[in-house]
Amino acid sequence: MRTRLNDLVKERMGTFGLIAPSIAQCAAGAAIAWVVAIELLGHPRPFFAPISVLICVGVGLGQRLRRVVELVVGVSVGVGVGDLLVSWIGSGAWQLALVVGLAMTVAVLLNSGALFVAQAGSSAVLVATLVPSEGAGGLDRMADALTGGVIAIAAVALLPASPFAIAAKHLSAVLDALSTVLEQAAQAIERRDADLAAEALEEARTTQAAVEEFGAALQTSKEITMISPLHWHRRARLARYETAAVPVDLALRNARVLARRTLSSLGEASPPPAALAEAMREVSEAALLLQLELGAGREPTLARQALLAVAARERPRELGFSAHVIIAQLRSVVVDLLQATGMDHVEATAALTPLDEPAHRD
Repeated sequence: MRTRLNDLVKERMGTFGLIAPSIAQCAAGAAIAWVVAIELLGHPRPFFAPISVLICVGVGLGQRLRRVVELVVGVSVGVGVGDLLVSWIGSGAWQLALVVGLAMTVAVLLNSGALFVAQAGSSAVLVATLVPSEGAGGLDRMADALTGGVIAIAAVALLPASPFAIAAKHLSAVLDALSTVLEQAAQAIERRDADLAAEALEEARTTQAAVEEFGAALQTSKEITMISPLHWHRRARLARYETAAVPVDLALRNARVLARRTLSSLGEASPPPAALAEAMREVSEAALLLQLELGAGREPTLARQALLAVAARERPRELGFSAHVIIAQLRSVVVDLLQATGMDHVEATAALTPLDEPAHRD
């Protein structure tokens, strides 16, 4: 129980370490946007300015530049439709329904993005209910939204989170999952343990969320290196994560098939040999080595060498059907991970032992 609690605390602290810069960006940016809108633009109630900062920066992973555009245009649509209709028909329940419906309809026709549509609708609500007709005009509210968006981008540029820490954390989760699936499958073969093979399959089936989170994290990291001058000179380091993104996803997909076939193979008359489990374990360790080298900002040469050694190994003979399928999937995982290290597909495939003639060690 205490170990689990310690692990939970460590996980939460690690998450906070990644999100802390975004919290600082939101806090500082909201205050600055409020002051700028009041002191420089002369708006007495610039609530759209700090709200824009919070929406554009956020505390999650996503496309901030796109959010800025959607926010400003969405506010413009909502405010424009709201101001126009409220000046004609006044305020009330049915007027609110009409204003929101028309604002969101116009937004959907222009751009179906969820933030864009939601912002148009919420802006229309504010105009129709909270903002007095004699108050600030639509142009002032649009200016507030634009001010908040610009300050949000400035906050990201000047108080950036580490793009490499974000990418490394989420790629580590993907490679950890891949390594765990292969290790569990190897143990299942060695112990002839169908329950352990079932655990490996269940673990493999839950990995897609980690892949999708890594994709969002990578997009955020690329955006930070584009916006922040502090990281312009280090874009090459992030390029290694971009190189690894698609191959690692494919490796996990192949690992799912491998785990499913491993479970099937343990019910056959000729279960997979221990040598196949050894190869799985070597690929599992190579995945962790890839994680360490990328996290350290190094070219993943050691991981590549380990994978090449597995690719060149002699294949076991006289295997059952499922064992042949497992080998085919493991070969695919090796090719995927070699591509994640920077090799192209042709080179990675050529490194494999030919299927029609097993290789022999010197």
